[in-house]
Amino acid sequence: MALWPFGKNKEEDSLKDAPAGAPGAKPGAAQQDVAGVDSSGAAAGSGQPDPSEDATGSTSPERPDVEITSIPHDPVGGTMGPFDGDKVKIEDFDFSDFSLGLLELGSLRIPLPKNSQVQVEMGASGPRMLHIVTHYGRITPVAFAAPRSPGQWAESGKDLIKGVANDGLATHVEQGPWGSEIVGVNENGTIRIIGIEGPRWLLRLTTAAPTGKEDDLATLAREVAARTFVYRGEEPILAGNSLPISMPQPLVEQVQKAMNERAAQQQNTPENAAEQDAINHMRSLRTDDSAAPNGSADAQGEK
Repeated sequence: MALWPFGKNKEEDSLKDAPAGAPGAKPGAAQQDVAGVDSSGAAAGSGQPDPSEDATGSTSPERPDVEITSIPHDPVGGTMGPFDGDKVKIEDFDFSDFSLGLLELGSLRIPLPKNSQVQVEMGASGPRMLHIVTHYGRITPVAFAAPRSPGQWAESGKDLIKGVANDGLATHVEQGPWGSEIVGVNENGTIRIIGIEGPRWLLRLTTAAPTGKEDDLATLAREVAARTFVYRGEEPILAGNSLPISMPQPLVEQVQKAMNERAAQQQNTPENAAEQDAINHMRSLRTDDSAAPNGSADAQGEK
């Protein structure tokens, strides 16, 4: 499954912008071995490892010399995302080969993979996380404000390694299309954290896959990231803080319904019961990852 490039919706633009070796490129068709990127997603001639291969080496979270790297990409004029939505129009792209629905969250616009669902995970006081649930597991997208200078992923990555290791997962670093990816494994499955730097923002995708589906989910998560648009805006936001999220009205209504049901069902339960349940879910990586946790709200993606 090739990631790049993506066609524009006007055929003349698609033909004009098609790289050499891709005559007659059609809108939305992902071309292989073009634009300096091979079909594996590795930059040609860059020395970047094939992200489909095991590139773990002997990295250990306890080692002081663990290096978290970020490979620059062009989020404005490039053929791969994530894109800077403040400067690039999502309407100029056709993702119909990959997606039949667009998840609009204010600071993020994400073409949903076919046959996926949106799951809102509830906490004691309301929504706490949003997941894209697929056949292979779930993807949790979050965008953060970042400084103008690069380095946010390298700085936060080491803390994430420690956090994943402290949760009892065997942790290592692999090389992906945008740089280092943090991977944690236990007997039930795999967590992968992908960090991608943009202009004054950092997109982070966390995947949770049951054993045997981790590679498929990693590939799908990269496909999602490559089509995601991030809207940082000009409002001052402290670096490291998440960008504001607004949910579509159908999700808002389902979340409100779930909150009302939770209030009726949990009048006599501890205040932190729901939050603790969510934490346990993330740590255990249940094999039936497509099942919604107690008190969550699901919205079926367009088919």
